[in-house]
Amino acid sequence: MLGTMEYVKRYGTAAVLAAVVAVTGCGTSPAAPPDDSGLSVPPTPGTPTPGTPTPGTDRPAPQEVLVEVVVNGGFAGVRNKLVVHYDGSYELRKGTGKPTSGRMTEAQAAELRAALEDPAYAKVPDRPTGSPAPDGFEYSVTHAHRVVVTRDGEDRPPALDRVFRALPGGHPPTAP
Repeated sequence: MLGTMEYVKRYGTAAVLAAVVAVTGCGTSPAAPPDDSGLSVPPTPGTPTPGTPTPGTDRPAPQEVLVEVVVNGGFAGVRNKLVVHYDGSYELRKGTGKPTSGRMTEAQAAELRAALEDPAYAKVPDRPTGSPAPDGFEYSVTHAHRVVVTRDGEDRPPALDRVFRALPGGHPPTAP
């Protein structure tokens, strides 16, 4: 077996670096979040990620994801996903059904953005801190690359309640 220096002499520095990058995955984009099936999937080129500013601006584009809320659990085994964009448009998928869409008013979208950008929301714990309620729901809220997980039966910080009240429908999507 060749030593590192002998390998470099024989194949060149570029080949060694290419092999290191290929083996370690250096230089690739970050791991993709799991999709509805729980498997990681790479982002589709051109798909905006939550909280990513539009090039040349400080503000995300209207169709970029503002927040994603996933609700799991309950007596009926619910798995719902709500995605709200910066412009207030949203999609809701209940279980494996077809997604429905809608649009918040500008004032409603502004309230949701304000709730998510509130410094008090930044202090909400990322993970549950208490005991869950039997047959309760678990909520995963993703905003600006941060995931907050909470469950029914726990003390919910007022800043998180504000975010929940600002969602389309005034609460996370728990109906089957």
